Amino acid sequence: MTTVSDSDIDVFQAARPRLFGIAYRMLGSRQEAEEIVQDAWLRWQGTDRAAVRDPGAFLATATTRLAINAAQSARARRETYIGPWLPEPVDTAEDPLLGAVRGEALEVGVLMLLEKLTPTERATYVLREAFDYAYGEIATALEISEANARQLAARARGKLEGGRRTTADAETHRRLLEAIVNAAQAGDVEALERMLAEDVVTYSDGGGVVHAARKPLVGRERVIKALLGFARKYWSGASASTVDANGQPGIVVESGEGEVITFAAITATGDGVEQLLFVVNPDKLKFPVTP
Repeated sequence: MTTVSDSDIDVFQAARPRLFGIAYRMLGSRQEAEEIVQDAWLRWQGTDRAAVRDPGAFLATATTRLAINAAQSARARRETYIGPWLPEPVDTAEDPLLGAVRGEALEVGVLMLLEKLTPTERATYVLREAFDYAYGEIATALEISEANARQLAARARGKLEGGRRTTADAETHRRLLEAIVNAAQAGDVEALERMLAEDVVTYSDGGGVVHAARKPLVGRERVIKALLGFARKYWSGASASTVDANGQPGIVVESGEGEVITFAAITATGDGVEQLLFVVNPDKLKFPVTP
């Protein structure tokens, strides 16, 4: 291993936010993304850095390839995950775009859709849509032809197209989230009926660690019944605060003892709230909270 100079460290630190942004979008897990970035650092240490013409491209390529390998094993693990799997929320108030040129492929709902893609399709989509890489750069990173990179990007967009709709703006998200939590705590069925789309779906990620529905709940009536029951059981005496998570407003619910017990996000369109996304797995609730 060659000696690492201060300038070598500076180069890596400058690239680090982008590397984390790539790895997180690929894996949906802060911990796994940080492990990938650490592996990229080890690759950087063990490389003849004097021979590297473009350190940023080298590090992004190494991170992408490591993340593809990790995504393949993560997919197998998630097949045995107890209940719905949701991405681990990350605080984007500190770093609004996680090193990205665009905020694409960061929202919780979009990360769930990315699970439909193969790891290579996902890498192509992330590099192109979130980081604005040219197809030639993507081809080099993935060791494929430029034509193949274009095909993979088109295939990825096609797979995602049916699940994506035009979403409401951030302020509408914030208002709806706060109103839903307040209505659930107050047992206000009429208010919930006004806000939720008829075919609303709720996903609750407890990971088998805490009690949560092990299948998505579909339909306004079922969702409201479950939401009211959940609020009565877990949110009595709790406080809710808005956070900037995954590039959108989210809600963190804390118990009277100050313990984070729920992270909530929504997908909302002109038809109302179409998805309610609840992370209650405590292993995924360790992100910094910004009041």
